[in-house]
Amino acid sequence: MRMAAADALPQEACGLLLGASGIIDRAVPVRNVAAEPLRHFEIDPQALIDAHRAERQGGPELIGYFHSHPVGRAAPSPTDRARASGDGKVWAIIAKDDVTFWTDDPEGFAELSYRITDS
Repeated sequence: MRMAAADALPQEACGLLLGASGIIDRAVPVRNVAAEPLRHFEIDPQALIDAHRAERQGGPELIGYFHSHPVGRAAPSPTDRARASGDGKVWAIIAKDDVTFWTDDPEGFAELSYRITDS
């Protein structure tokens, strides 16, 4: 995720968090199709369709999404809060050298703790 964020500068990076049983195994960068990618992100709809299709066919679970804040904090922005769907998915937000994880609950974002393990 950090490499994707660095590679996308000055634009926002975005991608999918894949895994199983709440454990993220992979972060897959996808195309940011936002009209203003310097300030916003929109995950390529085809990437989302493909991820859902793969999940239905026994592939990895779509646990959530990631995006970067090139000039902001690693926390949900007002725009993130306004555009969130409340679907319970995990959001990872990358800013500078910081990465935070959040759950997008119907009541709003809640910060998650996390642990990185070698596999």
